[in-house]
Amino acid sequence: MPTPNIASPLYDAYTQLNDPSWLWQLGAIGASVALAWLFAYFLRRRLAHAPAASLKRDGVSQVLPPLIVLLLLFLAQTVLHHWMPVGLIRLGLALALALTLMRAGHHVLRIAFAPSELLQMVQHILSGIVLIALALHLTGLHREVIQTLDDISLTMGKQRISLLLVLEGLVSMLVTVAVALWIGRLIENRVMRAATLELNLRIVMAKIVRALLMLIGIMIALPLAGIDITFLSVFGGALGVGLGFGLQKVASNYISGFIILLDRSIRIGDLVTVDNRYGEIAQITNRYTVVKSMDGTEAIVPNETMITSTVINHSFSNRNVRMNLQLSVSYASPLEKAMALMQQVALATPRVLQDPGPEVYLREFGDNGLLLELVVWISDPEEGQLSLRSTLNLAIWREFQAAGIEIPYPRRDIRVLDPVPTVVMTS
Repeated sequence: MPTPNIASPLYDAYTQLNDPSWLWQLGAIGASVALAWLFAYFLRRRLAHAPAASLKRDGVSQVLPPLIVLLLLFLAQTVLHHWMPVGLIRLGLALALALTLMRAGHHVLRIAFAPSELLQMVQHILSGIVLIALALHLTGLHREVIQTLDDISLTMGKQRISLLLVLEGLVSMLVTVAVALWIGRLIENRVMRAATLELNLRIVMAKIVRALLMLIGIMIALPLAGIDITFLSVFGGALGVGLGFGLQKVASNYISGFIILLDRSIRIGDLVTVDNRYGEIAQITNRYTVVKSMDGTEAIVPNETMITSTVINHSFSNRNVRMNLQLSVSYASPLEKAMALMQQVALATPRVLQDPGPEVYLREFGDNGLLLELVVWISDPEEGQLSLRSTLNLAIWREFQAAGIEIPYPRRDIRVLDPVPTVVMTS
């Protein structure tokens, strides 16, 4: 149990309540908070008309105010400790540091990871850890806790491993990896906004930068955790054996993903047919490609399949797609007028291209009528063809009704060649 002579910010601040210096300390704390509040106020007004939903702007407005308070209080402590006790300022420093760590940690996690319930749980855990550490520091119990964690240890050869060392290693690795992911996401967002670069190249650059930062983060975190980097040589050999036996498909899909992005044979937004699936390329990841069909369903196709099988890219060099529409008119209808009406309807439809323009052909002489075929071109095949077919059919039907052009239906004429005479029975 701590005694009153144990140095702790809470006890020091309590003992200085009767000292006149606490008014100066309280004034320094109030001035720091007021300056930070004014800065946050002007910052929010400056960003008020900016586009919404920006994690970067939210992070700046959330993290900078407590950070400014922390810096101002540190400056006040450095200046005032020559003339007076600064226990109250040290208490404010601890509170400002805890708030800065919580907000900065939440901001880094929101950028590094996608929103989910797990992310919210991690943020709550982070806040709990910071609050517990703050309580231990304010009461002066942190020394006893650190000593207890260090006493719980075991010796493996010449290496002494304590619970404190393990916790410090875990914290350093988590912090380093989270910061690496945060920096990687910031760079990725900047690269993805570079309109001068092709989309596939931007995706490749973002993935490479993210992987390199992860590697650098791990290389920095391992020595901080007390792990010898030469351990990676053993791990690399084990990983090579694992790839040779069980992870070759994963490695193949990963490498195939980079090949797809680099050779630019398939791009996001292309319309493809692969493995009897027709749809739009919605996403290209390290392991798979998402093909979204016109009915909204999404097929997850391994990248290796995109490399080793035949892929029909309907929009590789040109996004124009041809659509054929067939219908019949009766033999008694004016053929040239029907063909002209069909072409006029197609020209008046917004989605139909004017160049190449629509054309109408007499396909064949059918059993029930003349079979005509309307050929049109569209440049937005991702919107589907069903709605366009319906629009064209409805418009042609209305024009044919107004012009008296008949769309025949199947007919069968039955002729009796040799009727059987009726026999009348008389009694």
